[in-house]
Amino acid sequence: MTRIQELAEQAKNSIPKESLGVTEWIAAYNQKFAELIVKECARLNLELSYELAGVIVDTEEGIGFDSVCLNTVKQVHKSLANNQLIEHFGVEL
Repeated sequence: MTRIQELAEQAKNSIPKESLGVTEWIAAYNQKFAELIVKECARLNLELSYELAGVIVDTEEGIGFDSVCLNTVKQVHKSLANNQLIEHFGVEL
């Protein structure tokens, strides 16, 4: 099961079917599913920001911009350039 399918299932299970009509349930499901996707994207972006924060600290307070910093910047760039989100969620474009 892809991550996007897991989030869809999580959204589906979080909306009580008994208390809403079909139209209201679909609207609530769409809202919850979108929220879960945005939260997941924010979490992934935060992980990348931590990587870059280490480079900033090393550059400003540490030994300066060295090969480790450069490798970290390259790794973050690669994650962004290779559409990390598409791979993470398991979707195809």
